[in-house]
Amino acid sequence: MDEYMTSAEVAQWLRVDKSTLCRWRTAGIGPRVTWLAPSLPRYARADVEAWLREVAA
Repeated sequence: MDEYMTSAEVAQWLRVDKSTLCRWRTAGIGPRVTWLAPSLPRYARADVEAWLREVAA
């Protein structure tokens, strides 16, 4: 099973502000997000890693 991270954890890992991550999510350009509830986004570590590889290419 994959590890799921909070927005704060992903933002800290990427060294961006949580508002930047939210903006990316809203624009559809950030890592894939899984919604556990309408106000509860979570990110699979594997999805964040895949997104990083994609944007770094």
